[in-house]
Order: sequence, then C-alpha cells, then structure tokens
Amino acid sequence: MASGEEAVTEEAADVAVDVTEIIPTSIEDVNQIWLQAQDLVAAWGLKVIAAIAIFVIGRWIAKAVRNGIRRMMKKADADPIIIGFVGSMTYIALLAFVVIAALGQLGIQTTSFIAILGAAGLAVGLALQGSLANFAAGFLMIIFRPFKVGDFIEGAGVAGIVEAIHIFTTTLKTGDNKLIIIPNAKLSGDNITNYSAQETRRVDMTVGVAYDADLSVVRDVLNDIINKEDRVLKDPAPLVAVAELADNSVNFVVRVWTKTDDYWGVKFDTTETIKNRFDAEGIGIPFPQRDIHIVSGQVA
Repeated sequence: MASGEEAVTEEAADVAVDVTEIIPTSIEDVNQIWLQAQDLVAAWGLKVIAAIAIFVIGRWIAKAVRNGIRRMMKKADADPIIIGFVGSMTYIALLAFVVIAALGQLGIQTTSFIAILGAAGLAVGLALQGSLANFAAGFLMIIFRPFKVGDFIEGAGVAGIVEAIHIFTTTLKTGDNKLIIIPNAKLSGDNITNYSAQETRRVDMTVGVAYDADLSVVRDVLNDIINKEDRVLKDPAPLVAVAELADNSVNFVVRVWTKTDDYWGVKFDTTETIKNRFDAEGIGIPFPQRDIHIVSGQVA
C-alpha cells in the first residue's frame, strides 16, 4: 500500500511541474500577441481611420458639388437630361478620386490600379465607339439645340416632327404617323433643316397661264386673291411677277409670307382659289400638248 501511495504522489508532482512550465510559456505567448496587436494597431489604426475619414468627407463633398452644379444648371434653364448627366458624371469622377486617395492613405499602390482602369476604359471605348459617337452627338445637340421637341425638321434623309431627343437617338414622327428613330451621330453629321425655327415662312408658288392671256388681268386676279387671304402677312409685302416664258406657258411667281403654323393651309387654299378664280375669269391654264400634222402625198 505504501509503495502505491508513493507512486501516485510522484505522478502528481510530475504533473504539477509540467503545468508550472506550460503556464509561463502561454502567458508569454499571449503577451507577445498582445504586443504585436498593439504595434499593428499603432501602425495601421491611424491610417485606417484617416482612409475612412477621407472617404466619408470626400463622398459628402462630391454630393455637395453635384447638387450645386444641378442647382446652377436649373437656374440657367438647362435641359433636364443634361442636368442629370453632368451631375452624375461629376459625382462619379469625384468619387473615383476619393477612393483612390483613400487607398493611397492605406499604403496601397494606386499607380497600377489607375493603369488597369485606363486600359479597361480604352477597351470599353473601342468596343462602344459607335454608341459613344451617338452619345457625344446627342450631348452636343442637347446643349446647342439646333431643334427642339415639336419642331418639323429634315435631316439624315428623312423629315418629320421631333417627338423626343434622347442621349443616343432622336425620334421623329412623319406626316403619315410613322415613328423614325435616328442615331444622333448620323443626324448631327448631316445637314439639318429646321422648318419651325422661325415664326414666319415664305410660301412660293408658280402659276402658269396661256400665252394669249392678258398678263395685267392675271396679275390683278392674283393680287386680289392674296389681299383677301387673312393669313397672308402685309410685311414683308407679297410679290407677284412674271418669272419665266416657258415652252407651253407664261409662269408667274407668287411669293407671300405667313406664320409658320399657317404655311400649308395658305399654300393649299391659295392654290385651290387660284384655279377657281382663273376658271371664273376665263384665264386658261395650259398643259403639255403636241400638235401632229399629217402630210399626205405620193412618193415618186
């Protein structure tokens, strides 16, 4: 029994010795880790705090600049599409600068990052060069406004009323109620005729009469028709003159000014009135004809 108790006592003593050896080692490791954590926090804590501060303050400044630009453009009565686009682009550019500055504060090399962004931007630009051309053309058209919604224009080989001006395309509605969507680059790269740009337009008509007609009577009839048309403006004064001695007729030119909205009404109604008055006055309106003379005879 005594020998057994001595064996147990010796084992307990060995365990106590092992524990006393392990505990100091564990405490030293913890202290070492704690010191390393303190060094890490001391080295990076301020940088992280500074980077977060740069991002938060920079983002706030970017939003303030964007809102300020929007307010100024609204006061200048700029197009809503331009206001939104310029505001968004300004905010994105400033935010990208803030992010790069925050990363630089953390010690991250931003040179390669900027190079990667530049290469990616170049690749995207080459892939979307057609869309970017339409975008640039739309941006310029919205700024310089060669036409506006509701104008009747002719360009890119088509004509119609402008329904909408988007950043990439422009939509026209033709007289027979068809919608035509034109890429802005194609529209801006061609001549644009805006028939609604001015408040007044000149109506040009050519009227042919027979060679045996009394020209003074024809002129009086045309002037009377013009004077009775209320939509014809007095200033500039209307013009009725002999323009050409054509093959089959004497051609008068009739030029009158009217409001742009009344252009087609004046043109159509005046043309009809001229025909009815000429018939009533006995003034002939020639049409192409050919006289054929048949010569009979015997061949010797």
